[in-house]
Amino acid sequence: MRMDPIIYVIYIAATPERVWRAFVDDVDVRAVWWGCVLRTTLQPGTGYEYVGPGADGDETVHVWGDILEATPGERLVMTEHPGPSYNPEGAERSSRMVFTMDAVTSHLTKLTVLNDQWSEAHPGYEETKDTWPLLMSSIKSYVETGSALSFEE
Repeated sequence: MRMDPIIYVIYIAATPERVWRAFVDDVDVRAVWWGCVLRTTLQPGTGYEYVGPGADGDETVHVWGDILEATPGERLVMTEHPGPSYNPEGAERSSRMVFTMDAVTSHLTKLTVLNDQWSEAHPGYEETKDTWPLLMSSIKSYVETGSALSFEE
């Protein structure tokens, strides 16, 4: 199966620095990333994990990888591997995630998500095409209103 890059763009009524926090701040990450936290130092070359409620309890590793670049309020680049409860061969499956925050005005940010460099037979490719719009919409809602989207009944 061919795995083209996944690209989404959304505009958020906030500064790039505020949007950045939705990717790295514990309170913000927990609100918009389905109860997860980001465990990392954000230093290029170090690892990270998005950990939260899931198949393995509250400490489920949903995705993990390496920080390639982290420029606050501008750009976050990471490799991505599916967590072990999703795919026992996760170390062999990867993609790259690039989050770019560009100031359009003093109060408007263009957020671009690029998910590319998919390894062959990556199990999350199809689901990811539907997940990014949900996640970006939740980030937009949370940053602009203080309330993330609820996906529960």
